Amino acid sequence: MVKPENDDTVSGTSRRNQSGNANMERGKGSFQLVTGKGSHSYSKNQMNRIAKDEYSGSKLTCTFCICKKTCGVVCSRTKLLNILIVCGKPQAANVIFKKLIEEGHQPSLITYTSLLHALTMQKCFKSIHSLVSQVEEKQMKTNSIFYNAVINAFAESGNMEDAKKTVQKMKESGFRPSTGTYSNLIKGYGIVGKSGEAMKLLDLMLTDGNSKPDLQTYNMLIKALCQSGNMSEAWNIVCKMPASGMLPDSVTFNTMAIGYVLNSETAEAEAMILEMQRKGLEPNERTFTVIVNGYYKEGQIKEALQFVYRIKDLGFKPNLLVFNVLINGFVDRMDRDGVDEVLRLMKEFQIQPDVVTYSTIMNAWSQAGFQDKCKQIFDNMLQSGVKPDVHAYSILVKGYVRSMETEKAEELLGDMIESGVRPNVVTFTNVISGWGSSGRMDNAIKIFDKMCELGVSPNLRTFEALIWGYAKADQPWKSEEILQLMEEFHVHPKKSTFLLVSKAWRFAGLTEEAIRLRSISRAKQRINSIDEDGNVATTSERIYQKPHIAPLSSLLQCLPSSVGSTDKKGTALGARRNSRLPRDADLVTTLISTKFKCHSRTCRFVEGFSVMCHKRFQGQRGTYQLTNSCTPVFLN
Repeated sequence: MVKPENDDTVSGTSRRNQSGNANMERGKGSFQLVTGKGSHSYSKNQMNRIAKDEYSGSKLTCTFCICKKTCGVVCSRTKLLNILIVCGKPQAANVIFKKLIEEGHQPSLITYTSLLHALTMQKCFKSIHSLVSQVEEKQMKTNSIFYNAVINAFAESGNMEDAKKTVQKMKESGFRPSTGTYSNLIKGYGIVGKSGEAMKLLDLMLTDGNSKPDLQTYNMLIKALCQSGNMSEAWNIVCKMPASGMLPDSVTFNTMAIGYVLNSETAEAEAMILEMQRKGLEPNERTFTVIVNGYYKEGQIKEALQFVYRIKDLGFKPNLLVFNVLINGFVDRMDRDGVDEVLRLMKEFQIQPDVVTYSTIMNAWSQAGFQDKCKQIFDNMLQSGVKPDVHAYSILVKGYVRSMETEKAEELLGDMIESGVRPNVVTFTNVISGWGSSGRMDNAIKIFDKMCELGVSPNLRTFEALIWGYAKADQPWKSEEILQLMEEFHVHPKKSTFLLVSKAWRFAGLTEEAIRLRSISRAKQRINSIDEDGNVATTSERIYQKPHIAPLSSLLQCLPSSVGSTDKKGTALGARRNSRLPRDADLVTTLISTKFKCHSRTCRFVEGFSVMCHKRFQGQRGTYQLTNSCTPVFLN
C-alpha cells in the first residue's frame, strides 16, 4: 500500500542540481566545514559509517592517481556508480567506491559527489561529515555541484544548521546559490516543520533577482506547507504561481491531495481532480491511489469504493494498487460482499489480481478459520499463473497449523523449497509450533535442524516456541537448556523468555525452581542497569537488556499448547546442547569456579544453568548452596 506522504516532488533532484549549476562561477578554495549543532535524522546504522581508516587508509598505488592525471579506472567506476544510483541501487554504489579505494585509486570530486547522492538516497546521513572531511583533507578543488550535493544531504537529514553553513562557505568560495540550492533548503525546512522559514526563502528568491523560483521550488514549498498542516497557505501559493510565470502541474495537485489526506480531509483531496481538469491536467494513477488510501485510513472503505465508481464514470481506469487497497479495507471489516464486489469490478476493468491480492484474501479466510477456502484461493492463484511468494506460503502454513494439520504444513514447506521459494523464519517457526502443539517435539527439532541447514537464523519467537513446547511436555530442564542454545545463536532472551522457563518449572510442580528463574531474570536486569551507567560487562558475563514486552497471555496464545516427546540424538539442537553441558561431576567445579560472579552485590547467572534429574518425580534431587541468591539444582 502506498503511503500518501511520499510524493514525487523530489524526483530528479540530483539531476536538476547538477544541470542547474552548470553556468555558475567556479571558486578556487578547497572545501572546509565547521560542524555545528543541528538536528540530525539518522537511519540504517549498518550502512551509516564511512570511516576514514576504511576508505582513505589505503595507500595510492595507481601511477595515474599518484601523478594526479586522469585515471581511466576511476572514470569508468564513477560512471558505473552513477548508473547504479539511477537504477535505484545505491547500496551497490557503496561497494564500488570502497573497492576503488582498496585498489589504490584516488576518487575524483565527481566520484565523491556521486557517493554523496548514494548516501543521501540511503539516508545514511551520519556519514556525510566523514566524506566531506576526506575531500577537505585531500585539498580537492570543489565546485557548485559538490556544494549542492552536500546541502541536499544536510537538508534531507533535517540538519539545517550545517546546510546553512555550507551555503555560506559556498558563497565565500565564489559560488552563488542557485535555484536548486534554495529548493533544497526549502525542502529541508519542510522536513523539520519550519514552513515559515521556507516562505522567507521564497520571498528572498523573488526579491534577489539572481535565482528565480522554478516549478520544483514551488512544489517543494507547497509540500513544506502541507507537511505543517497549513493547507490554506499552500493553496494560496498554488493560486499565486501563475503570476510568477509558473503553472501548477500534476505534482502540485498531487502534493495538495496528500496534504489533505494527512489532515484527514480526503473529500478535499478528491476535489483536486476537478481543479486539475480545469487547468487542463489529467489525474494520474498516483492521484487515485492517494485518495483511496485516504478514505481507507479514515475508515471509509465504502466511500473509497464509490470513488472508484466515480472515476470510472469520468472515463479513468484505476490501477491494481487501488484495488488491493479496497480489498484490504473490506478484509479488515470482514465484509465478504465488499470483497466480491471489488473482484467483480477488477474483472470489469480487466485487471488481473497479483500475489498481494490473493494473499490478502487468503489471510482473511485463514483468520476466519476457513482453511479450505484459503487453500482454494491459493490453488486459484497457481492456476492463474501467479507465482506465490514466501508471504503467501506462510499464510497457508499458519492456517494449517491453526487447524491442527501440521503434516500438511510441513508438506507445504517442502513444496516451497522445491519451487525455489526460500522459507523464512516465520514459516519455520509456525511449523515448529504446530508440531509442539500436537506433542511431536521430535518433529519440531527436525524442522529446527532443516531451518539451520538452509541458513535461516532462528529468532526469539522460534526459541520461545521450543521452550513452551518442552514446558507442555513436562520437561522443564529442556526448556532451560534452550537458553544455552539461544546463546549459541546470539539471540538474547527477554523477560518473556525467562517467564516461560519459569512457568515450565511451575507446571512441573517445582515452585522453587520457578522462583529461581524469576530471580535470575531480575538480577540480569539490575546488572544491565548498572552496566549502562558505565560498567561494561565482559563477554563471559554477558547480560541481556530489559525489553518492552506484550502481556504474557497474548504470547502464550501464539505458542504450542502441549508436547510429549523428547528430541532425538544427532539433531542440531541436541548436538549443540550436548557440546555445552559438562558432566555432573565437572559441572559442580565449573559452576563454583567460573559460572557464578558477583557484581555490585548481585549474583550473575551466566552460562551455568541447573541440571535437573529426569527422575525428579521420585524425589531424587539435591542442591548445592553457592550464594545467598543462587541455588542451582543438581543430579544426585
